Amino acid sequence: DVQLQASGGGLVQAGGSLRLSCAVSGYTAVDYTIGWFRQAPGKGREGVSCISASGSITYTADSVKGRFTISSDNAQNTVYLQMNNLKPEDTAVYSCAAVDPRGSCQFLYGIDYWGKGTLVTVSS
Repeated sequence: DVQLQASGGGLVQAGGSLRLSCAVSGYTAVDYTIGWFRQAPGKGREGVSCISASGSITYTADSVKGRFTISSDNAQNTVYLQMNNLKPEDTAVYSCAAVDPRGSCQFLYGIDYWGKGTLVTVSS
């Protein structure tokens, strides 16, 4: 099994920055892609950005391109989401998850493990 723990959320003003961390642990024979997903109040969950086990960025949502950057530190088993120029519409619970390499971050299938989310609130 794979365990994921997201952290780093908080309250920030519009235009500010936050860095989320996803600590990944456990054993698996699958080289999972790790992704960040978010769910805003009253809305469905959406994929934000994903990175493969080899460090390739496999998906970034159009709504965050140029503002959010995903990265990984394999030595620390941690995946980061650097969020810059935050907007009120970025307010959501952000969760990280392990996605089967044959799955899709954009269409949310093949997601085998979820971590508990962290709340990001952007004030205007």
